[in-house]
Amino acid sequence: MTDQARNAADAMTGSMKDATDQLKAAGGKAAETSKELNGKILDQAETNVREAFAALRAAASAGSMGDVLKVQGDYVREQSARNMEQAKEIGEMIANFGRTAMSGMGNMPGMGNIPGMGGNKN
Repeated sequence: MTDQARNAADAMTGSMKDATDQLKAAGGKAAETSKELNGKILDQAETNVREAFAALRAAASAGSMGDVLKVQGDYVREQSARNMEQAKEIGEMIANFGRTAMSGMGNMPGMGNIPGMGGNKN
């Protein structure tokens, strides 16, 4: 009986260590993903500011009010398309992170029994 208890305790300790290691790895991945996400957002903001100043310059050098209105209309159309693309990029990054995080959790001891988590069935 003592050997059984020791084996059970060793198995539980091993499972807990595995879970802790996986949580640490997930935390590192979350920090890496956050850094990538922040970099992408800053890149997008820089692009948006650059394009806004380009439109301002074009409007300032326009020869007529009609030209100014054309510059504004073009800018609004282009910025709307850019916003949609940027939102799609950020959404995909977040979705990929979520999928990665969930697939990693399915490998944690005891998590395989949760619907949708997959992984082992400990």
